[in-house]
Amino acid sequence: MNLEFRTGIGYDSHRLAEGRKLILGGVEIPFEKGLAGHSDADIVLHALTDALLGAAALGDIGEHFPPSEDRWRDADSRLFLEHARSLLQADGYEIVNADIVVLIQRPKLLPYRDQIRRNIASALGIEADRVGLKAKTAEGVGPVGAEQTAEAHAVATICREVQPR
Repeated sequence: MNLEFRTGIGYDSHRLAEGRKLILGGVEIPFEKGLAGHSDADIVLHALTDALLGAAALGDIGEHFPPSEDRWRDADSRLFLEHARSLLQADGYEIVNADIVVLIQRPKLLPYRDQIRRNIASALGIEADRVGLKAKTAEGVGPVGAEQTAEAHAVATICREVQPR
């Protein structure tokens, strides 16, 4: 049996704004600001969706869920992640693992890390120990450090069985 492994990377950034919920990895986190965006603006799930789509060369989140379409307004980003998973499965891919870094000055994400990992794992149909999540501050530097924005970077590995050539 020959396995083909592929890796994709994803990135997302949104402005922090009052009057919005802060949702990261599908988990609502109590905070005075949330992320502004067309959907729920979940940078974790957006970056991960792009990493998965990229690994399989299936485009990006904007192609599948254009922000110009009203039906995606305030949409739960778990829908985007589950869509990417279904496309991968249709092409015979399995998700090996995912690793995400969130850059946000506040709030601290450690109390929510395991819940976020479990939520992502559930959406991907994998074990939580195959989902890494780290949170970093920007040490007061730039728009993240000034609490104007938050960012997420994601890497995902997928594999499928291929016939020998």
